[in-house]
Amino acid sequence: MRERRAGAPSRRLDGCLQIGTRVFKRVGPPVPALAIGIVHLERARMQQRQLGHDGPLVPVIGFGAWPIGGGMGPIDERQAINTIHHALERGVTLIDTAEAYRTSEEVIGRALATWSGPRDRVFLATKVRSDDLSAGHIKQAVERSLRSLGVEEIDLVQAHGWDAHHPIEASMDAFQDLVDQGKVRYIGVSNFDVPQMQDAWNRHPFQSLQPPYNLFDRGVESSILPYCARQQIGVLAHSPLAKGLLTLRYRPGHVFPADDERSQMPRFQGDAFRRLTIQATALNAWAQERGHSLLELAIAWVLSHPAVTVCLCGAKSPDQVDDHIRAAEWQLSDQERRDVERVLQE
Repeated sequence: MRERRAGAPSRRLDGCLQIGTRVFKRVGPPVPALAIGIVHLERARMQQRQLGHDGPLVPVIGFGAWPIGGGMGPIDERQAINTIHHALERGVTLIDTAEAYRTSEEVIGRALATWSGPRDRVFLATKVRSDDLSAGHIKQAVERSLRSLGVEEIDLVQAHGWDAHHPIEASMDAFQDLVDQGKVRYIGVSNFDVPQMQDAWNRHPFQSLQPPYNLFDRGVESSILPYCARQQIGVLAHSPLAKGLLTLRYRPGHVFPADDERSQMPRFQGDAFRRLTIQATALNAWAQERGHSLLELAIAWVLSHPAVTVCLCGAKSPDQVDDHIRAAEWQLSDQERRDVERVLQE
Protein backbone atom coordinates (compact mmCIF):
# COMPACT_ATOMS: atom_id res chain seq x y z
CA MET A 1 0.00 0.00 0.00
CA ARG A 2 1.46 3.26 -1.17
CA GLU A 3 2.97 5.83 1.15
CA ARG A 4 1.35 9.23 1.01
CA ARG A 5 3.36 11.53 -1.24
CA ALA A 6 4.43 14.92 0.06
CA GLY A 7 1.85 17.48 -0.78
CA ALA A 8 -0.87 14.99 -1.76
CA PRO A 9 -4.20 16.52 -0.69
CA SER A 10 -6.27 14.57 1.80
CA ARG A 11 -9.86 14.88 2.98
CA ARG A 12 -12.21 12.84 5.11
CA LEU A 13 -15.29 11.27 3.56
CA ASP A 14 -18.09 9.40 5.31
CA GLY A 15 -16.19 6.61 7.06
CA CYS A 16 -13.25 6.96 4.64
CA LEU A 17 -10.02 8.89 4.18
CA GLN A 18 -9.11 10.17 0.71
CA ILE A 19 -5.41 10.76 0.00
CA GLY A 20 -4.87 12.15 -3.48
CA THR A 21 -6.97 9.93 -5.72
CA ARG A 22 -6.98 6.94 -3.35
CA VAL A 23 -9.77 6.23 -0.89
CA PHE A 24 -9.18 4.07 2.20
CA LYS A 25 -12.19 2.61 3.97
CA ARG A 26 -12.12 2.79 7.75
CA VAL A 27 -12.81 -0.54 9.43
CA GLY A 28 -13.95 -0.59 13.05
CA PRO A 29 -14.26 2.29 15.51
CA PRO A 30 -12.30 5.52 15.11
CA VAL A 31 -8.75 5.39 16.44
CA PRO A 32 -8.01 7.82 19.28
CA ALA A 33 -5.31 10.34 18.44
CA LEU A 34 -3.24 9.05 21.36
CA ALA A 35 -3.29 5.51 19.95
CA ILE A 36 -2.15 6.74 16.54
CA GLY A 37 0.61 8.68 18.22
CA ILE A 38 1.78 5.53 19.98
CA VAL A 39 1.88 3.63 16.67
CA HIS A 40 3.93 6.40 15.07
CA LEU A 41 6.25 6.50 18.06
CA GLU A 42 6.95 2.78 17.75
CA ARG A 43 7.63 3.15 14.03
CA ALA A 44 10.08 5.95 14.76
CA ARG A 45 12.08 3.64 17.01
CA MET A 46 12.46 0.94 14.37
CA GLN A 47 15.56 1.36 12.22
CA GLN A 48 14.74 1.67 8.52
CA ARG A 49 16.69 1.13 5.31
CA GLN A 50 15.94 1.95 1.70
CA LEU A 51 14.71 -0.95 -0.41
CA GLY A 52 16.75 -0.99 -3.60
CA HIS A 53 18.13 2.03 -5.42
CA ASP A 54 14.92 4.06 -5.47
CA GLY A 55 12.49 2.23 -3.21
CA PRO A 56 10.81 3.29 0.03
CA LEU A 57 12.24 3.15 3.52
CA VAL A 58 11.25 -0.13 5.18
CA PRO A 59 11.85 -1.49 8.70
CA VAL A 60 14.91 -3.70 9.14
CA ILE A 61 12.70 -6.35 10.75
CA GLY A 62 10.02 -7.73 8.45
CA PHE A 63 7.16 -10.05 9.39
CA GLY A 64 7.68 -13.39 7.65
CA ALA A 65 4.20 -14.88 7.25
CA TRP A 66 4.97 -18.53 6.51
CA PRO A 67 4.42 -19.66 10.13
CA ILE A 68 1.05 -17.93 10.53
CA GLY A 69 -0.16 -19.80 7.45
CA GLY A 70 0.48 -23.10 9.22
CA GLY A 71 3.76 -23.98 7.52
CA MET A 72 5.54 -24.66 10.82
CA GLY A 73 2.75 -26.32 12.73
CA PRO A 74 -0.84 -25.30 13.49
CA ILE A 75 -1.71 -21.87 14.87
CA ASP A 76 -5.03 -20.49 16.05
CA GLU A 77 -6.23 -17.77 13.66
CA ARG A 78 -7.06 -15.37 16.48
CA GLN A 79 -3.52 -15.72 17.79
CA ALA A 80 -2.12 -15.19 14.30
CA ILE A 81 -4.16 -12.00 13.83
CA ASN A 82 -3.18 -10.70 17.29
CA THR A 83 0.46 -11.36 16.41
CA ILE A 84 0.17 -9.40 13.15
CA HIS A 85 -1.55 -6.50 14.94
CA HIS A 86 1.18 -6.44 17.59
CA ALA A 87 3.91 -6.44 14.93
CA LEU A 88 2.32 -3.51 13.13
CA GLU A 89 1.93 -1.56 16.36
CA ARG A 90 5.61 -2.13 17.15
CA GLY A 91 6.71 -0.80 13.76
CA VAL A 92 7.19 -4.10 11.94
CA THR A 93 5.19 -2.79 9.00
CA LEU A 94 6.65 -4.91 6.20
CA ILE A 95 4.76 -8.20 5.83
CA ASP A 96 6.02 -10.89 3.46
CA THR A 97 3.73 -13.71 2.37
CA ALA A 98 3.27 -15.90 -0.72
CA GLU A 99 0.77 -17.70 -2.88
CA ALA A 100 2.26 -20.96 -1.58
CA TYR A 101 2.02 -20.03 2.12
CA ARG A 102 -1.18 -22.01 2.69
CA THR A 103 -3.73 -19.72 4.44
CA SER A 104 -1.26 -16.89 5.07
CA GLU A 105 -2.65 -14.32 2.64
CA GLU A 106 -6.22 -14.80 3.88
CA VAL A 107 -5.15 -14.44 7.52
CA ILE A 108 -3.22 -11.27 6.72
CA GLY A 109 -6.24 -9.89 4.87
CA ARG A 110 -8.45 -10.46 7.91
CA ALA A 111 -5.81 -8.95 10.19
CA LEU A 112 -5.59 -5.80 8.07
CA ALA A 113 -9.38 -5.52 7.92
CA THR A 114 -9.58 -5.51 11.73
CA TRP A 115 -6.52 -3.36 12.50
CA SER A 116 -7.34 0.20 13.56
CA GLY A 117 -3.98 1.66 12.65
CA PRO A 118 -2.92 3.54 9.49
CA ARG A 119 -3.34 0.96 6.75
CA ASP A 120 -1.36 2.95 4.19
CA ARG A 121 1.79 2.50 6.29
CA VAL A 122 1.86 -1.26 5.73
CA PHE A 123 4.25 -2.54 3.06
CA LEU A 124 2.83 -5.78 1.65
CA ALA A 125 4.99 -8.28 -0.22
CA THR A 126 3.88 -11.56 -1.72
CA LYS A 127 5.25 -14.14 -4.13
CA VAL A 128 3.99 -16.11 -7.13
CA ARG A 129 4.88 -19.78 -6.88
CA SER A 130 7.84 -20.84 -8.99
CA ASP A 131 6.37 -23.95 -10.61
CA ASP A 132 4.31 -21.79 -12.98
CA LEU A 133 5.61 -18.35 -13.88
CA SER A 134 3.60 -18.21 -17.08
CA ALA A 135 2.07 -14.84 -17.85
CA GLY A 136 -1.42 -16.23 -17.37
CA HIS A 137 -0.69 -17.73 -13.98
CA ILE A 138 1.14 -14.62 -12.75
CA LYS A 139 -1.91 -12.51 -13.54
CA GLN A 140 -4.32 -14.99 -11.90
CA ALA A 141 -2.12 -15.35 -8.81
CA VAL A 142 -1.83 -11.61 -8.27
CA GLU A 143 -5.59 -11.15 -8.70
CA ARG A 144 -6.16 -13.83 -6.03
CA SER A 145 -3.63 -12.18 -3.74
CA LEU A 146 -5.32 -8.81 -4.12
CA ARG A 147 -8.65 -10.36 -3.12
CA SER A 148 -7.19 -12.36 -0.24
CA LEU A 149 -5.26 -9.42 1.17
CA GLY A 150 -8.18 -7.04 0.66
CA VAL A 151 -6.16 -4.36 -1.13
CA GLU A 152 -6.16 -2.72 -4.55
CA GLU A 153 -2.38 -2.64 -4.88
CA ILE A 154 0.45 -4.86 -3.61
CA ASP A 155 3.72 -3.14 -2.81
CA LEU A 156 6.07 -5.93 -3.88
CA VAL A 157 5.32 -9.04 -5.96
CA GLN A 158 8.16 -11.54 -6.28
CA ALA A 159 8.87 -14.61 -8.36
CA HIS A 160 9.20 -17.29 -5.66
CA GLY A 161 11.95 -19.10 -7.54
CA TRP A 162 13.32 -19.84 -10.99
CA ASP A 163 10.94 -21.50 -13.46
CA ALA A 164 12.88 -23.41 -16.10
CA HIS A 165 9.72 -24.16 -18.09
CA HIS A 166 8.77 -20.57 -18.93
CA PRO A 167 11.01 -17.86 -20.43
CA ILE A 168 12.04 -15.35 -17.79
CA GLU A 169 11.49 -12.58 -20.34
CA ALA A 170 7.76 -13.40 -20.58
CA SER A 171 7.50 -13.67 -16.79
CA MET A 172 9.15 -10.30 -16.22
CA ASP A 173 6.93 -8.73 -18.89
CA ALA A 174 3.87 -10.07 -17.03
CA PHE A 175 5.07 -8.60 -13.75
CA GLN A 176 5.79 -5.27 -15.44
CA ASP A 177 2.30 -5.23 -16.97
CA LEU A 178 0.86 -5.46 -13.44
CA VAL A 179 3.01 -2.50 -12.39
CA ASP A 180 1.77 -0.51 -15.40
CA GLN A 181 -1.83 -1.37 -14.43
CA GLY A 182 -1.34 0.00 -10.91
CA LYS A 183 -1.87 -3.37 -9.23
CA VAL A 184 1.77 -3.79 -8.17
CA ARG A 185 4.31 -1.17 -7.08
CA TYR A 186 7.59 -3.09 -7.32
CA ILE A 187 8.90 -6.36 -8.77
CA GLY A 188 11.22 -8.72 -6.90
CA VAL A 189 12.69 -12.20 -7.15
CA SER A 190 13.34 -14.89 -4.59
CA ASN A 191 15.92 -17.70 -4.42
CA PHE A 192 17.58 -16.68 -7.72
CA ASP A 193 21.30 -17.14 -8.36
CA VAL A 194 23.42 -14.49 -10.09
CA PRO A 195 22.94 -15.67 -13.72
CA GLN A 196 19.19 -15.93 -13.12
CA MET A 197 19.07 -12.45 -11.61
CA GLN A 198 21.04 -11.06 -14.54
CA ASP A 199 18.67 -12.62 -17.07
CA ALA A 200 15.68 -11.14 -15.22
CA TRP A 201 17.41 -7.76 -14.82
CA ASN A 202 18.22 -7.59 -18.54
CA ARG A 203 14.48 -7.68 -19.25
CA HIS A 204 13.28 -5.44 -16.43
CA PRO A 205 15.28 -4.06 -13.50
CA PHE A 206 13.74 -5.23 -10.23
CA GLN A 207 13.72 -3.98 -6.66
CA SER A 208 14.73 -6.88 -4.44
CA LEU A 209 15.98 -10.40 -3.93
CA GLN A 210 14.78 -12.70 -1.17
CA PRO A 211 17.45 -15.33 -0.37
CA PRO A 212 17.95 -17.64 2.61
CA TYR A 213 20.67 -16.24 4.85
CA ASN A 214 21.74 -17.15 8.37
CA LEU A 215 24.76 -18.27 10.35
CA PHE A 216 24.39 -21.82 9.00
CA ASP A 217 23.42 -20.93 5.40
CA ARG A 218 26.00 -18.56 3.97
CA GLY A 219 26.27 -19.55 0.33
CA VAL A 220 24.93 -16.17 -0.79
CA GLU A 221 27.97 -14.35 0.58
CA SER A 222 30.35 -15.32 -2.21
CA SER A 223 28.57 -13.86 -5.24
CA ILE A 224 24.86 -13.21 -4.68
CA LEU A 225 25.10 -10.51 -2.00
CA PRO A 226 27.99 -8.72 -3.77
CA TYR A 227 25.94 -8.72 -6.99
CA CYS A 228 22.97 -7.19 -5.17
CA ALA A 229 25.22 -4.52 -3.65
CA ARG A 230 26.63 -3.60 -7.07
CA GLN A 231 23.21 -3.46 -8.71
CA GLN A 232 21.63 -1.72 -5.69
CA ILE A 233 19.09 -4.51 -5.31
CA GLY A 234 17.40 -4.68 -1.92
CA VAL A 235 17.85 -7.91 0.05
CA LEU A 236 15.07 -9.42 2.17
CA ALA A 237 16.89 -12.19 4.02
CA HIS A 238 14.63 -15.09 4.99
CA SER A 239 15.16 -17.93 7.47
CA PRO A 240 17.54 -15.96 9.76
CA LEU A 241 16.99 -18.48 12.57
CA ALA A 242 17.58 -21.48 10.30
CA LYS A 243 14.02 -22.72 10.91
CA GLY A 244 14.61 -22.71 14.67
CA LEU A 245 18.09 -24.24 14.80
CA LEU A 246 19.44 -20.90 16.00
CA THR A 247 17.10 -20.74 18.97
CA LEU A 248 18.09 -24.00 20.74
CA ARG A 249 14.40 -24.63 21.24
CA TYR A 250 14.73 -28.01 19.54
CA ARG A 251 17.22 -30.70 20.48
CA PRO A 252 18.31 -33.89 18.68
CA GLY A 253 15.57 -36.47 18.96
CA HIS A 254 12.78 -33.93 18.71
CA VAL A 255 10.01 -35.23 16.47
CA PHE A 256 8.20 -32.63 14.38
CA PRO A 257 4.57 -33.28 13.41
CA ALA A 258 3.88 -34.30 9.83
CA ASP A 259 2.37 -30.91 8.92
CA ASP A 260 5.59 -29.13 9.96
CA GLU A 261 8.01 -28.70 7.05
CA ARG A 262 10.97 -29.53 9.30
CA SER A 263 9.81 -33.13 9.60
CA GLN A 264 11.12 -33.62 6.05
CA MET A 265 14.39 -31.68 6.38
CA PRO A 266 17.62 -33.72 6.68
CA ARG A 267 19.26 -31.12 8.92
CA PHE A 268 16.66 -31.87 11.59
CA GLN A 269 17.57 -35.54 11.59
CA GLY A 270 20.37 -37.64 13.12
CA ASP A 271 24.01 -36.55 12.97
CA ALA A 272 23.31 -33.35 11.07
CA PHE A 273 20.92 -32.22 13.80
CA ARG A 274 23.46 -33.06 16.52
CA ARG A 275 26.32 -31.26 14.75
CA LEU A 276 24.34 -28.07 14.19
CA THR A 277 23.09 -28.13 17.78
CA ILE A 278 26.69 -28.25 19.05
CA GLN A 279 27.54 -25.22 16.91
CA ALA A 280 24.43 -23.38 18.07
CA THR A 281 25.34 -24.10 21.69
CA ALA A 282 28.81 -22.57 21.19
CA LEU A 283 27.30 -19.49 19.54
CA ASN A 284 24.83 -19.18 22.38
CA ALA A 285 27.63 -19.20 24.95
CA TRP A 286 29.43 -16.42 23.04
CA ALA A 287 26.25 -14.33 22.92
CA GLN A 288 25.45 -14.95 26.60
CA GLU A 289 28.88 -13.66 27.61
CA ARG A 290 27.89 -10.35 25.99
CA GLY A 291 24.46 -10.19 27.58
CA HIS A 292 22.50 -11.40 24.55
CA SER A 293 20.62 -14.49 23.44
CA LEU A 294 21.42 -16.77 20.51
CA LEU A 295 18.31 -15.49 18.72
CA GLU A 296 19.53 -11.91 19.11
CA LEU A 297 22.93 -12.86 17.74
CA ALA A 298 21.41 -14.64 14.73
CA ILE A 299 19.28 -11.65 13.70
CA ALA A 300 21.91 -9.01 14.50
CA TRP A 301 24.47 -10.97 12.48
CA VAL A 302 22.24 -11.04 9.38
CA LEU A 303 21.53 -7.31 9.67
CA SER A 304 25.22 -6.52 10.06
CA HIS A 305 25.92 -7.50 6.44
CA PRO A 306 25.96 -4.26 4.43
CA ALA A 307 24.00 -5.76 1.52
CA VAL A 308 21.02 -6.80 3.68
CA THR A 309 18.02 -4.48 3.81
CA VAL A 310 15.50 -6.48 5.85
CA CYS A 311 15.64 -9.53 8.07
CA LEU A 312 12.38 -11.46 7.63
CA CYS A 313 11.43 -13.10 10.91
CA GLY A 314 8.53 -15.51 11.21
CA ALA A 315 6.48 -15.15 14.39
CA LYS A 316 3.54 -16.99 15.93
CA SER A 317 3.16 -14.85 19.06
CA PRO A 318 3.57 -11.22 20.17
CA ASP A 319 6.45 -12.26 22.44
CA GLN A 320 8.37 -13.59 19.44
CA VAL A 321 7.84 -10.29 17.63
CA ASP A 322 9.29 -8.44 20.63
CA ASP A 323 12.31 -10.76 20.64
CA HIS A 324 13.00 -9.95 16.98
CA ILE A 325 12.71 -6.20 17.53
CA ARG A 326 15.07 -6.37 20.50
CA ALA A 327 17.62 -8.24 18.39
CA ALA A 328 17.71 -5.42 15.82
CA GLU A 329 19.00 -3.06 18.50
CA TRP A 330 22.30 -4.95 18.69
CA GLN A 331 24.64 -3.63 16.01
CA LEU A 332 27.57 -6.01 15.66
CA SER A 333 31.01 -4.49 15.17
CA ASP A 334 33.48 -5.83 12.59
CA GLN A 335 35.47 -7.36 15.44
CA GLU A 336 32.41 -9.13 16.78
CA ARG A 337 31.72 -10.57 13.32
CA ARG A 338 35.29 -11.88 13.23
CA ASP A 339 34.83 -13.40 16.68
CA VAL A 340 31.68 -15.17 15.51
CA GLU A 341 33.60 -16.54 12.51
CA ARG A 342 36.13 -18.07 14.88
CA VAL A 343 33.38 -19.71 16.95
CA LEU A 344 31.89 -21.25 13.80
CA GLN A 345 35.28 -22.63 12.75
CA GLU A 346 36.10 -24.27 16.10
